[in-house]
Amino acid sequence: MAVRMYHLTVDARDLPSLARFWCGVLDWRVLYEDGDEIVIGADENALPGMCFLRGPGDKTAKNRLHLDLTPDDQAAEVERILALGARRVDVGQGEDATWVVLADPEGNEFCVLRPKKSLLD
Repeated sequence: MAVRMYHLTVDARDLPSLARFWCGVLDWRVLYEDGDEIVIGADENALPGMCFLRGPGDKTAKNRLHLDLTPDDQAAEVERILALGARRVDVGQGEDATWVVLADPEGNEFCVLRPKKSLLD
């Protein structure tokens, strides 16, 4: 049986704002939008995408699932993403961590890693 990841689905209070933030971070675009759902991606045929759905309320605990992003230049990307509306967060990563933990405008944590060349790097 073959299966591929289709969407990462995110509950959100302000769908347009959060979708715009992630479009800016990933250099993606809005592919579909209505009042209760926004789908973003690099292209309508490029999997996976992200789907933002109206959520039940505010985020109250650390994510059990988060994104890890790998840039060409970690410091430059962290500054760019902070300018888009992210904030730094401490989840216990320590000062010697090779990644930077950020949160999107609704508090969902994600990491900006050092540059990577493979999944095992």
